[in-house]
Amino acid sequence: QVQLVESGGGLVQAGGSLRLSCAASGSIFSINAMGWYRQAPGKQRELVATITVGGSTNYADSVKGRFTISRDNTKNTVYTVYLQMNSLKPEDTAVYYCNERLSWGQGTQVTVSS
Repeated sequence: QVQLVESGGGLVQAGGSLRLSCAASGSIFSINAMGWYRQAPGKQRELVATITVGGSTNYADSVKGRFTISRDNTKNTVYTVYLQMNSLKPEDTAVYYCNERLSWGQGTQVTVSS
């Protein structure tokens, strides 16, 4: 099992950018893929983007062309996944969670003001 810690959320105006980071530690040798999810108030948690160890990516239609997921697997003890978010919209406001199979981070708040 891995432990996940997110960082990088905050308040930004519409059209702005933020970069989220997720540091995975523990059994990182077992990681095949990781993803970012988000949950807005009153809504279900939804998939934002995923990335495999090999670098293959997948995005929700709502963020394609605006968000980019990447990973750094060059370190022996920490596996880091990033979510670069550009052209942010108020509807992107949510708590963003990092995920690796059954492991979840604590979440980081992203608020986009209009």
